[in-house]
Amino acid sequence: MAAARQGSASIEDYARGIRDGDRAVLGRAITLIESAKGEHAAQAQALLQDLLAYAGKAHRIGITGVPGVGKSTLIDRLGMNLVEAGHRVAVLAVDPTSTRSGGSILGDKTRMAQLSQSRAAFIRPSPTSGTLGGVARKTREAVALVEAAGFDVVIVETVGVGQSEVAVAGMVDFFLVLLLAGGGDDLQGIKRGIIEIADMIAITKADGDNVARAMKAVAVYQGALSILTPAAAAWMPPVLTVSAQESRGLDALWDKIAEHKAMMTASGEFAARRGAQAVAWMHDLLQERLMAALQGDPAVAKRMGELEAEVRDGRRTPALAVTELVAMMGLGQRVAP
Repeated sequence: MAAARQGSASIEDYARGIRDGDRAVLGRAITLIESAKGEHAAQAQALLQDLLAYAGKAHRIGITGVPGVGKSTLIDRLGMNLVEAGHRVAVLAVDPTSTRSGGSILGDKTRMAQLSQSRAAFIRPSPTSGTLGGVARKTREAVALVEAAGFDVVIVETVGVGQSEVAVAGMVDFFLVLLLAGGGDDLQGIKRGIIEIADMIAITKADGDNVARAMKAVAVYQGALSILTPAAAAWMPPVLTVSAQESRGLDALWDKIAEHKAMMTASGEFAARRGAQAVAWMHDLLQERLMAALQGDPAVAKRMGELEAEVRDGRRTPALAVTELVAMMGLGQRVAP
């Protein structure tokens, strides 16, 4: 892997290093797929295609929660439990990017102190680069790479509760929502939509004087879930209490995650969910490419700015503006107005 260390790795070098479990090569490969340069994008897609047969075998877990809920502490302790049980754990932590400096708060290795020291774990913070709700645009590709490197549990941690969670739920097998008890109205501050896509809710910091409040919150959320339609016909989302600080409830939490996979696999919903996610990924990429092509045509880009002004001022309907733009791109005969 000398070529890779010198920064001139071929696709074959990258693929071989990733399959061999070379963590440095894996890190550089994720940097490659995150690059905005056109030549890097082509290399990244070739690498992903080369590794496709080796990806898809991990259990993908999405974890979210409001700031201060204890996501990193829980992931650190849960991850160590999994490592001790023989698993290899990858954590992809989506970080907020500064809108002023473009910098990213990449402190996950200090927040997950134990897990970051394990050779059976890989922690990768990914700057969001301003994408919707804090979800890194290339998180899906990063998942494929760590799976190809042999990690059998992949955890995607998001920055908070918001629109990003819908995107993360669309790329994982199990979506865990962490909540705090004792904040007044337990349903306040979290959108109904987040509860609807949760496969499980865990009330964190259920220790000390907070145990009674945590148990009350369990009843509140179980009641809320009982009146919602489950995301999967074979699974009713449970509500648990955990204390990552005291390492209590984590085994029960993982048992529920494993039970979910077994039930979803038996019903056929696991494979169906994976397939639907892959198609959704293709649609997202198609929209991205089409928008890039539109913006890359100077005449179309100029006219789009003019049409945006007309739509904003109420002088043209959005539908007619879109019809004109697709016609300019040569798609007018194939795209309905």
